Amino acid sequence: MSKPIVAIVGRPNVGKSTLFNMLAGERIAIVKDTPGVTRDRIYAEATWLKYQFTIMDTGGIEPESKNQMLRSMREQAEMAIEMADVVMFVVDVKQGLVDADYQVADMLRKARKDVVLVVNKVDNFDKLEADVYEFYNLGIGEPYPISSVAKLGIGDMLDEVTALFPKGMEEEEDERPRVAIVGKPNVGKSSIINKLLGEDRVIVSDIAGTTRDAIDTPITWDGKEYVFIDTAGLRRKNKIKEEIERYSILRTVSAVERADVVILVIDATEGVTEQDAKIAGIAHDRGRGMIIAVNKWDAVEKDNHSVKKYTNEIRNVLSFMPYAEILFISAETGQRLPKIFDVLDVVIQNQQMRVATGVLNEILTEAVAMQQPPSDKGRRLKIFYMTQVSVKPPTFVLFVNDKRLMHFSYTRYLENKIREAFGFGGTSLRFLIRERKT
Repeated sequence: MSKPIVAIVGRPNVGKSTLFNMLAGERIAIVKDTPGVTRDRIYAEATWLKYQFTIMDTGGIEPESKNQMLRSMREQAEMAIEMADVVMFVVDVKQGLVDADYQVADMLRKARKDVVLVVNKVDNFDKLEADVYEFYNLGIGEPYPISSVAKLGIGDMLDEVTALFPKGMEEEEDERPRVAIVGKPNVGKSSIINKLLGEDRVIVSDIAGTTRDAIDTPITWDGKEYVFIDTAGLRRKNKIKEEIERYSILRTVSAVERADVVILVIDATEGVTEQDAKIAGIAHDRGRGMIIAVNKWDAVEKDNHSVKKYTNEIRNVLSFMPYAEILFISAETGQRLPKIFDVLDVVIQNQQMRVATGVLNEILTEAVAMQQPPSDKGRRLKIFYMTQVSVKPPTFVLFVNDKRLMHFSYTRYLENKIREAFGFGGTSLRFLIRERKT
């Protein structure tokens, strides 16, 4: 069975993200004294005593707001409540009870979920005791005073949270492939996930940079489960005007690091850019599987040569990753979206492919016979043998007489020979050069 899910909800700026980060043990959510900073719900794993569970951070709930973004955040929080086994309702002792707290309490009562009322920012219980008890008026249960910053009262709160977990829920190792969706702002990353999912799981807006946090979204396709990670759009550094977006860049890098495969989304109407190359480089440097999804293909005027021309342009700008798979899609119409899963499965398989040492050395012998290794000042490179030492990405060790003689162009030549034999589409290959004295 799956892990219990705990949603952290409340109105804006009561300290939900600070509490989330403290429970997760790392800085996962964006924390800033600006109401509405956490726009989408985000996930992390947490542990208390023998219990392991998933926590979800949500944007602040503004029940009466007519602002489009705040309405979307409220809808996200409602969806998180629906998914949760237990809800942590966070209020602020220093601001006291406000109308919005009553309205959130009403929302939770209608949802019929187990709720733990968390009174945050109680740095001195003796001084603030009367203020804490004021929250009994919400009619949502006993208030648990905590300070997420000072880490006070956390144990009692978590004892109550875990006591409400459904019985019989056990942890299973998550072996689902993780797929990070990256790209510039407003290229359609969230729209792709929503179309695949069939629901508006991620906020979609024409406002560039709407997704500020990385969102984990489980998707089942043809009986197989995947976890898609939607990330904040990356801008050029000189265009980052908000401190918040600097956090988002770090989160995008983090999302790539925990992904198996990265899908770089390019806007077909803009073409491939230098910024796309920089984003792709993040995935390439970390050896992730790579798919390039050219979105909004339906909005491009095409002829018989459009695909070839666009492919050549991508290969030219992203020349450092000729192995990347390329798809032409439309999140708006759903054109070729199912193809994503076919390519994903191939890339995942290639990332995990192992080649026997004997077969590798047959290829090596043939390659050396066809093109002699480089030499310098009368000393020629000798390659004794090659073996694969790991996967994700496939990594090979070449044992040579002098690694200074191993020019990168000859390494690329050997890589091409391996790819001719085994493909390895969608994944980079790593080569480690080791000297063996003779």
